[in-house]
Amino acid sequence: MTRPFKDTPAAQLIRSRIIDLKGRKTQAQIAQEAGFPNASFLAMLKSGANKIALDRVPDLARALDVDPGHLMRLALAQSIGETASRAVLEIFGTPVTAKEVLWLQELREASDNADPRPTAKGRAAIRAIFGK
Repeated sequence: MTRPFKDTPAAQLIRSRIIDLKGRKTQAQIAQEAGFPNASFLAMLKSGANKIALDRVPDLARALDVDPGHLMRLALAQSIGETASRAVLEIFGTPVTAKEVLWLQELREASDNADPRPTAKGRAAIRAIFGK
């Protein structure tokens, strides 16, 4: 069996979440919650044999307990490729996750809603938080 999507971030996320949810949900339960007829559909996504159908993202995100905006970005890149995905996001905007909204709120509060210009120092400080 070929697995053309095995190393994509979308497949990696699905594998990771299935492991994280072990003990709380079976793969069959996740598949059912995502609206798949059986667990083999989920197994094909996890292995990278198939890509995520974009119309399945909302239900799959709920079943995996992940942010749908994050999963949509990964599924879009998986579906049409990185370059085309960047073009779509440039035109229509990037889906923002709930956690990213919290970061944005913190930035606004810390800057007294001043709309601060990104500086090299500020970017370095943010990257340092994440060990980059």
